Amino acid sequence: MLLDTASLYFRAYFGVPDSVRAPDGTPVNAVRGLLDFIGRLVLDHRPDELVACMDADWRPQWRVDLIPSYKAHRVAEAHAEGPDEEETPDTLAPQVPVIEEVLDALGIARVGVAGYEADDVIGTLAGRAAGPVDIVTGDRDLYQLVDDARGVRVLYPLKGVGTLQLTDEAALREKYGVDGRGYVDLALLRGDPSDGLPGVPGIGEKTAAKLLDTFGDLAGIMAAVDDPRSKLTPSQRKRLDEARAYVAVAPTVVRVAGDVPLPDFDPALPSAPRDPAALDALAARWGLGGAVRRLLATLQR
Repeated sequence: MLLDTASLYFRAYFGVPDSVRAPDGTPVNAVRGLLDFIGRLVLDHRPDELVACMDADWRPQWRVDLIPSYKAHRVAEAHAEGPDEEETPDTLAPQVPVIEEVLDALGIARVGVAGYEADDVIGTLAGRAAGPVDIVTGDRDLYQLVDDARGVRVLYPLKGVGTLQLTDEAALREKYGVDGRGYVDLALLRGDPSDGLPGVPGIGEKTAAKLLDTFGDLAGIMAAVDDPRSKLTPSQRKRLDEARAYVAVAPTVVRVAGDVPLPDFDPALPSAPRDPAALDALAARWGLGGAVRRLLATLQR
């Protein structure tokens, strides 16, 4: 089981009241909510291994170099060296280090790699996995990894993690008309304002799906632009032709990396905390005793 950790703690932050606070009054709603999420996921799905995948760089420069608008609207503060600072709620940002410390004390694998997003870590781990993989994320970008032959599916939270939309290739074809491999082409053609991806003007999701059904993939669509006998409408041909520069670089930006240099780590779910003393201290300091006890009880089953 691979967790898109930021996606889940954002959901926890907005789903758990900020009246959930540490003894000193600091909000810990995202921390407590994420721990309860993990407990519920383990209880319901019983994974053998679980990795909390992190955004070491939420806006990698190599993606920005290709498409400068990539997540630009979410930059709170730009830095000449190191990752830009992402705009996050004032009471969420301080909770992220607490989440990291608690996961480490528990012994739950936490993996982030400089220069890469959590999506890239997930893509690399999913590609290397020998057995079935469940990816838990609220980010539809990861639909591109769905692969029935390899047992890779996405569990998309609809309400917390108690109600998950199981996304396999049949679900993708029903909703979008593409499989996991085709989702990258669909996403880059339609664009994604939440990620600052412009897409091809005038080519929405339905049109993109029809074009992919007719021409097979992005390369087939662009070959049709150059073929006067193809069934593209004049306006589609014109729009795609004018978007050549974007179409040339967008696949690299939209496709998750599959070759992230991962550190050594143990993905096995712990049955006991790695550092009990540190976990006890964190639970006391941040008022997490109940959430920690619930999660430990689940891990020990």
